[in-house]
Amino acid sequence: MPLVRIAVIDDHEIDVAGVSSVLGRFSDRVVVVAADDPDLDVVLYGARELEAGHDTVLHSLLRTSPATVIVLGWDPDGPQVSWAIACGAHGRLSKRLAGADLVRGLEQINHDRDDRERSLPHDGECHPALRTVGLTPRELEVLSLITQGLTNQEIADQSYISINSVKTYVRTAYRKIGVTRRSQAVSWGLRAGFASAAPTRERELV
Repeated sequence: MPLVRIAVIDDHEIDVAGVSSVLGRFSDRVVVVAADDPDLDVVLYGARELEAGHDTVLHSLLRTSPATVIVLGWDPDGPQVSWAIACGAHGRLSKRLAGADLVRGLEQINHDRDDRERSLPHDGECHPALRTVGLTPRELEVLSLITQGLTNQEIADQSYISINSVKTYVRTAYRKIGVTRRSQAVSWGLRAGFASAAPTRERELV
């Protein structure tokens, strides 16, 4: 069986070194290579779990690389990992796995990959809630702005829609995510990986 050629991409150098070191113990099955290797088979991509929002780097990678892209996260069910899967990642694995289980998992995901009917969402339409609870992109945008602390009027002004349209989107979005109050919507947004409001003083200085 040929070696699986793997690139490790992560914002944190220590995580790249750690994962690469673990993989190095299985040199009879995998080999770590550069991300621009022309024969790259798999990318292990570290989820940006400390950041909220859409990962544009991952979005671009999924649409330009023929490699199998697997997201690594400390919490494989966390919002950023779920967002990455919705954006098009082929699978997810936990950074807590033992080395043998990590290698076995990435081999399985790479082997089982099937792109025959693969359709990647457009930019701005990757959030998992678009699939799991059926939100429209506009409803998702409104919920994101609510999570940031904007009022209905501020959302209308920023999104260039009427205040009545905002109220309609709020009402339909609340129904889909199962909340009735703004505070509940904010809590939902934070769990879903949206950025929260900046401190008042910072917002006033902008």
